[in-house]
Amino acid sequence: MERGLAASTVESYRRDLRRYASVLAGRGKTRLGEITPADVADYLASLREGDAEHPALAVSSAARAVIAVRGLHAFAVAQGLAAADPAREVRPPSPPRRLPRAISVSDVERLLDAAGPGPDDLSAEPRLLRDRALLEFLYGTGARISEATGLDIDELQLGADPVVRLIGKGGKHRVVPMGSYAVRALEAYLVRARPGLAAASRRASASPAVFLNARGGRLTRQGAWGVLRAAAARAGLAPEIPETPETPETDVSPHTLRHSFATHMLDGGADIRVVQELLGHASVTTTQVYTLITVDRLREVYASSHPRALG
Repeated sequence: MERGLAASTVESYRRDLRRYASVLAGRGKTRLGEITPADVADYLASLREGDAEHPALAVSSAARAVIAVRGLHAFAVAQGLAAADPAREVRPPSPPRRLPRAISVSDVERLLDAAGPGPDDLSAEPRLLRDRALLEFLYGTGARISEATGLDIDELQLGADPVVRLIGKGGKHRVVPMGSYAVRALEAYLVRARPGLAAASRRASASPAVFLNARGGRLTRQGAWGVLRAAAARAGLAPEIPETPETPETDVSPHTLRHSFATHMLDGGADIRVVQELLGHASVTTTQVYTLITVDRLREVYASSHPRALG
């Protein structure tokens, strides 16, 4: 509640702390005051090594578990439940720095075309109009998948100056402009497809969500993932076998469109501070990772174009 975390993040922390408590109980320690820095360090090592009941965790998962443990002990000290913080000196492992996966503009166009017909196709099925509108929206605004599935009708403004109000991490609001392609796809979906999907609902009141599933309820993150994976497979950008949100990112994911949005904006000359605001990053440091991609692109162009760079 205090940090405004997403329900999925809270559940992950809860799961991490249950495992932590179980490991400590196995050592005969059931009170916070009994835990030492060595216990916390050993727990971190056990996460990376795995055991008979749990596989070894990746660096990112182990880091999240340690952050949950550090939060628990810091809270206990702040609330007077423990005299010392044994986790303060145990740092979470640093994951290797990976560049975000972005796809080219031509691949984005192939993906969007594979999602469904354009807004001018009057014979399009309602579901396909929704799928096209969803992916146009994700790429056109750089929204997170959770922001798109959590979007309500009254947060859209499709008039002369089309914008959308997005609610990001920590409950932070931001206003993002929308391009004509996303606007036209949304208008076609809202007028010709959404009413039919909403009519399938058995609830007394209609869902306020922009993107609906076949039962008239709010499209889930898993449902949106399925839409993207199916379109990516048809476009030849991903394997035919659909993956779940828990599987590692391979070719295309909802975040790939967000990465592509940022990368293409910077390639087009956008100021990094503007891109930071559009993405809803609290720090420009997070946004700067996209500049590495554009620098790589500059190197490629230089290597293939400059006469003294060839060979």
